[in-house]
Amino acid sequence: MRRRISGYTLAAGLVFAAFVIRLALSHSLGVNAPFLFFLPTVVIAAAVGGFSPGLLAALLGFVGGMVFVPLYDGVDFAEGVNVAAYWGICVLLAWFGQRLHSAQERAKTRADELAAREANLRSILETVPDAMVIAGEHGVIESFSRTAEQLFGYAAEEVVGRSVSILMPSVVRGEHDSYIQRYLATGRRHVIGKGKTVTAERKDGSIFPIELVVGEVASGDMRFFTGFIRDLTERRKDEARMQELQAELVHVSRLSAMGEMASSLAHEVNQPLSAIVNYLSGARRLLSDPSMKNLPLIETAFKDAADQALRAGDIIRRLRQFVSRGKVVHQGDSLSEIVGDAVGLVLVGSHGQNVALRIDPLADRVVCDRIQVQQVLVNLMRNAIEAMQGSDRKELAVASTPAQRDMVEVSVSDTGPGLPEDVAQRLFEPFVTSKPTGMGVGLSICRTIVESHGGRIWSEQRPEGGCVFRFTLPQESC
Repeated sequence: MRRRISGYTLAAGLVFAAFVIRLALSHSLGVNAPFLFFLPTVVIAAAVGGFSPGLLAALLGFVGGMVFVPLYDGVDFAEGVNVAAYWGICVLLAWFGQRLHSAQERAKTRADELAAREANLRSILETVPDAMVIAGEHGVIESFSRTAEQLFGYAAEEVVGRSVSILMPSVVRGEHDSYIQRYLATGRRHVIGKGKTVTAERKDGSIFPIELVVGEVASGDMRFFTGFIRDLTERRKDEARMQELQAELVHVSRLSAMGEMASSLAHEVNQPLSAIVNYLSGARRLLSDPSMKNLPLIETAFKDAADQALRAGDIIRRLRQFVSRGKVVHQGDSLSEIVGDAVGLVLVGSHGQNVALRIDPLADRVVCDRIQVQQVLVNLMRNAIEAMQGSDRKELAVASTPAQRDMVEVSVSDTGPGLPEDVAQRLFEPFVTSKPTGMGVGLSICRTIVESHGGRIWSEQRPEGGCVFRFTLPQESC
C-alpha cells in the first residue's frame, strides 16, 4: 500500500515537473506539442508504481496539456486527433510500464528469496562442526568457512585465491596438483565422493590427521570441489587411550585367571620340586658308598632331577609369559604351539582331563598376538572343563580349519550340558554369565581380543550335547 501511495505521489510530482518545463518553453513552442512533455511521466510512474499511477500521470498530464491548447475557437479535428493519440499512447505506455513494474517486482522477489536462501545456507555452513573448503577446478580456493579458519589458523582472505595445496604437508603438495590434472584429464576418482584419512598442515606448520570427504558440483561450464574436513586429533588420542585401557583390562583378566588357578599352580610346581629333593637325597645316600657300583643309579637320579627341574621351569615360563604385560604385537605364529602352551596352563591341577588336538596343517600359521590368543583359549577351555564337571562324558577338543577370506577358524568343544537359551543370546555382553559365582567379563574380553585381530567369535549348541565356541584369526600369507 505504501509503495502504491508513493507511486501516485511520484506521478503527481513528475507531471508537475513536466508542466513547469513546458510552461518555461511556452514562448518557444507556443501551442505546439501540448502533451509531449507529459508522455515520459506516464511510463515512469507506471514502471515504478504500476498501471494505476501511470493512468493518474496520464490524467494529470492531460489536464496540464490542455492549458496549452487554445479553446477560444473551439476544438478542431486536428486537436481532437492529438487528444485521442495522447490517450492511446498513454494507455500503451501505462501498460508497458506495468510490465516493467511486474518484471521488477518478480526480480526483486527472486533476489530476496535467493538472498534469504544464501543467508540460510551460510548460517548452516558456519555452524556445522566440520570445516568446509570450496575450490575451483584448478584447485584454487573459492570459499573458506569459519570452522576452517579455526582449524587451520588462516583467515579466509589469506587463502582465498590460493591453491588448496597450502593446507597439505609440503611433501604431498605436488601429488595433489598432479591428482587434479589427472582427474580432469581422465575422470578417474580416487578421493571424490569417498571419505579418506589423510594429513593436513596448519598455518603454524603443525601436521595433524583429518578425515576428508570431497564432493563435486557442476555450475554451467565450471566445476567446483567441496571438501568437508574433520580433525581426528582428539579421536586418535581417545583411540590410543581406549587401546591402553583395553590392554590393561586384558592384562588384569589374565592376572585374575592366574589368581583363581593359584592353588593348582602351586601344587603343580611343588610336585617337580619335591621330586628333585627326593632324587638328590637318594643320590647323596648313594654317594656315601665309596665303591663305584652305584654310579649308574646316581646318574639316573641326577637325570631325573634335571628333568623335573625343566618341568618346573616350563610351568613357570608359561605362567610368566601368560601374565606378562608386554606390548601387543601381531605377527606370524604357529597355532599348534600357542594351543600347546594354553593346554599346558589349563590342565594344571586338572587330573584325569585330556584334550584332543586337531590342528589342520593348512590352518596352523596365523597372524596374532601370541599371549592374547592364549588368553582366549585358556578362558574357553577352563569354561569347558568347569561345564563338564557334572557330566559322565568329559571330552574337550581344540581344532582348527581353514575359513573364508584368508582366515583360520579355531573351535573349542565340550560335552557339558550346553548353554541356557537366554544366556546364549547375550553371552558375549559384559556381566552376562551362567556361573553362580562368575563376573561375566571373560567372554566379553575374548570378543574384544578376537575383534581386535579382525576376527569374530560365536557359540553353537552341539546336537549330541555340549557346546562349541568358534573364533577366527587372520591366516599368515605364504
